[in-house]
Amino acid sequence: MSAESQALPANAPAALATSVGAVESEHTHALGNIWTIAKRELSGYFASPVAYVFIVIFLLLCGFFTFSVSKWFLRGEASLVEFFRWHPWLYLFLVPAVGMRLWSEERRLGTMELLLTLPVTAWQAIVGKFLASWLFLGLALALTFPIVITVAYLGSPDLGMIFCGYLGSFLMAGAYLAISCMTSAMTRNQVVSFIVSVMVCLFLLLAGYPPVTDELSWAPRWLLDAVAAFSVMPHFEALQRGVIDSRDVIFFLSVMVFSLFTTGVIIRSHRAG
Repeated sequence: MSAESQALPANAPAALATSVGAVESEHTHALGNIWTIAKRELSGYFASPVAYVFIVIFLLLCGFFTFSVSKWFLRGEASLVEFFRWHPWLYLFLVPAVGMRLWSEERRLGTMELLLTLPVTAWQAIVGKFLASWLFLGLALALTFPIVITVAYLGSPDLGMIFCGYLGSFLMAGAYLAISCMTSAMTRNQVVSFIVSVMVCLFLLLAGYPPVTDELSWAPRWLLDAVAAFSVMPHFEALQRGVIDSRDVIFFLSVMVFSLFTTGVIIRSHRAG
């Protein structure tokens, strides 16, 4: 190859710098749009009593199931195993209640078209709404810190296990929320969105639940393993034991990505129609 063919144009460095700057500017603009939508959604939560009612109900139920139903004080064990054990069931109804309005409300009020005509892409709107609701759920989860303080005061719990339990709980809430976001995009009716998301999340919960798999012992082993692979319980319980395995984290992230991708497909079909 000759030297002439290898030589770069004289303006190549400037063109490369311009293209890199354009990409960085586009990414910054996208993040700005996502953050703007997220702030809009968060302010919408706290502009009404709904957010405060949800947080109070969540905290009361966590305390009730941890200390009263599970008889924590009689167990003589300084751990939060019983605290996290109830989270999959609490999230089964509370998270769809948060996510059912994300897109159903936009469609019912006719503001989805207005939102999508703004200089934002569909994926930016989806991610912004999802992150706002996920941060709201994270705030509600973080406000359970008095339970951790109580356990730490009365005993010597494994703080590493507690941290992993909170991480698993937060990831599971995000997976449930992404599913609720997907069902919310399917219909204008929030009640229908709530029921469908509860049913889908219930399947992911019961798919690997021991009492259910025991009842299906007549089925082929490969079928049980295939169904159990969709369950959130093994992954949540592994994190709850204090083991951070990349496979468990990837499972929850995969559920979120798939559900949000499906949400985007549904919204683009509404937009095209």
